[in-house]
Amino acid sequence: MREQTSACGVTKSLSIIGKKWRIEILWQLSYHSVLRYNALKRELDGITNTTLNRALEDLQKYKLISRKEFEVIPPHVEYSLTKEGKKLIPALEIINNWGHEMMEKGIGTE
Repeated sequence: MREQTSACGVTKSLSIIGKKWRIEILWQLSYHSVLRYNALKRELDGITNTTLNRALEDLQKYKLISRKEFEVIPPHVEYSLTKEGKKLIPALEIINNWGHEMMEKGIGTE
């Protein structure tokens, strides 16, 4: 039986990646490896610039993604997963597969 503590790792993990768009950003960066800002925005249908900027800043703060800025005109910025961010991908793949299984069973589609 798992020990229940106030420092639950699942709760902490979800507090970091569970906010809107964060998982989608991580998922897209895992698929594409490196994306520029506008390319990432195109992959995230419906996200606003403000929301994307805030999510990117937060994910950088938690060291899950890196931002590389090139000193050219026009400005060129690339985002990619860090080593810590890459550690999350196997867990997200499991969750993705589980979600597809639930959809196939018609669970959660109401």
